Amino acid sequence: MVGLLGGIGLFLLTQLAIATINRLTLHKLDLHPPSTKFPLVSILVPARNEQDEIEGCVRSLLTQDYPHFELLALDDDSQDQTSAILARLADADPRMTAYSGKPLPAGWIGKSWACAQLAELAQGELLLFADADTRHDPGTLRAAVAALQREDADLLVVWPRLVARSLGEQLVVPLIPWSVFSLLSLPLAQRLRSPALSAAIGQYLLFRTAAYRAIGGHLAIRGHAAEDLALARQVKRAGLRWRLVDGQRLLSTRMYTDFRAAWAGLSKNLYPAFDYRPLPLILAWSWLNLTAWAPPLALLGWRLGWLPPEAGTAMTALAAAAAGIGLLLWILILRQFGYPAWLAMLHPLILLIGLALAANSLWSTHTGRAHWKGRPLTTPIGVAANDR
Repeated sequence: MVGLLGGIGLFLLTQLAIATINRLTLHKLDLHPPSTKFPLVSILVPARNEQDEIEGCVRSLLTQDYPHFELLALDDDSQDQTSAILARLADADPRMTAYSGKPLPAGWIGKSWACAQLAELAQGELLLFADADTRHDPGTLRAAVAALQREDADLLVVWPRLVARSLGEQLVVPLIPWSVFSLLSLPLAQRLRSPALSAAIGQYLLFRTAAYRAIGGHLAIRGHAAEDLALARQVKRAGLRWRLVDGQRLLSTRMYTDFRAAWAGLSKNLYPAFDYRPLPLILAWSWLNLTAWAPPLALLGWRLGWLPPEAGTAMTALAAAAAGIGLLLWILILRQFGYPAWLAMLHPLILLIGLALAANSLWSTHTGRAHWKGRPLTTPIGVAANDR
């Protein structure tokens, strides 16, 4: 038990170091020097059943102070008023064109098919894929183009402010920044070519068009449910430059509106994020839960007298240290990404929910029950072999 707690403490200390370094080194989107070059940007917005979000997204994009852009939006066979809203907005602004998507081919995920169609229609030197649930400050695009040029990036991933208002959202959504910024060293990931050392969030992906074409675009990852991460891995696999910046002051999104929606969204993405490899998924989430639960349970067992006296001072000291480091780590992440610090007290529960999400993602994919926005999700053949 002492050895296990020592290992957990060392792991959590490493996580804390990674999170601290990431916080100190992560570039802010709005702090890059302004650009003097303004290539045409094609803003590409796929939308399926987004009648509650799409107008706010499009209007915020049309207020961009960037001087040279086109906005292309595509309705992906929506069953609500999305198509009508897009048509009305396009009629009112010549910079925008609305399209109706073609039928979904076999082997494609719906969003990737919509994005691929938009990319074929785009004229820009740069391609911005923006989700329909995003909200953009007027200076976002100007800052993003400047950042891409300054970072000499082929793909710029802009991390948005992930809004989580209800308790149900707050028990799930913080898993996203926690899993990226405490487990992936960004300075290292941005220097090494390994595709496994990648991160992305599909709300805002800014590509050089030539790079997007060079990696095969969405066609190359057409059946991958975590298409954003798959694209980032394709960029690194091709030896191109991927960069991630903090855009929370300029870009926001409310990905989910309650626990049920958050559960469905992360269930869609967790297994694909592990490239459909069940053993790494199970081992990783089991270990993460052990690191969260073992220290407080050891302290509880000592307090209630369930442990033998010889467990003694060393065990309780290691358990207390590990629990404190884990708590500090979560406070750091929660504060950085705008969530209440008191949620850190619930982090074992949050990670237990993460384990349940991973299990559900694995089970639903392999039983054919995985769906997103009314469409089935299937495992792409051979995807796991690409990163080996």
